[in-house]
Amino acid sequence: MKILSIETATLAGGVALMEEAGLIAEYRLHVEVRHSERLLLAIDRLLTDSGTAVADLDAIAVSIGPGSFTGLRVGLSTAKGLAMGGRKPLVTVPTLEAMAWLFPYSNALIAPMLDARRQEVYWALFDMQEGGPVRLHPDAATSPEAMLEAIGRLDQPVLFVGEGAEKYRELLLARRPGGALFPPKALRFPSAAGVAELGLARLKGGEVHPPEEVTPFYLRASTAELNHRAKSSSQGAG
Repeated sequence: MKILSIETATLAGGVALMEEAGLIAEYRLHVEVRHSERLLLAIDRLLTDSGTAVADLDAIAVSIGPGSFTGLRVGLSTAKGLAMGGRKPLVTVPTLEAMAWLFPYSNALIAPMLDARRQEVYWALFDMQEGGPVRLHPDAATSPEAMLEAIGRLDQPVLFVGEGAEKYRELLLARRPGGALFPPKALRFPSAAGVAELGLARLKGGEVHPPEEVTPFYLRASTAELNHRAKSSSQGAG
């Protein structure tokens, strides 16, 4: 089986091609360029360099969120277009779970953290000691202090992963002295290869979705939506 994956939940977006034997190719780019400007070019380059056609794929996998509102929309719309145009199954992969997937058999708990702005982070908590992700806390959008309070009673060391972990590194170290770990820089961001591997596992389990029914998992309303609601509410009150 062969799967193409798309990861656009953060600025460090990428695409990957994987089969059961292993990773074939991955393209990653962490620069200030919109995903809409580079994603299709990256996919074309990946398929061309690997000698692969869309017809050769068994499915399309996409990171579904939480993460950047714009990035997730671009990634999902591209994945939908490929799946519908090529008549391929669509596999959705939770972004935070894909991040934890990169650390199998870890004795430390895994806490993926993405910067959610407004002094908040998107986060979850996983136990990976058996090789696969066992959720200890659902995806949430809270302040980093609230996250630390939620996991504070756990005695195990925690590996904090992601841009949110880097942004609040000093706070994490201060609140969990000796119990806050961080990965190498190469594993800091969500990986299209991680999305591909987890997507392949889900594909084998029959976890596919009709493309037209899939929506991004935003976890909370965007700033624009909140402003629109506030404006509508004030107009209604007037």
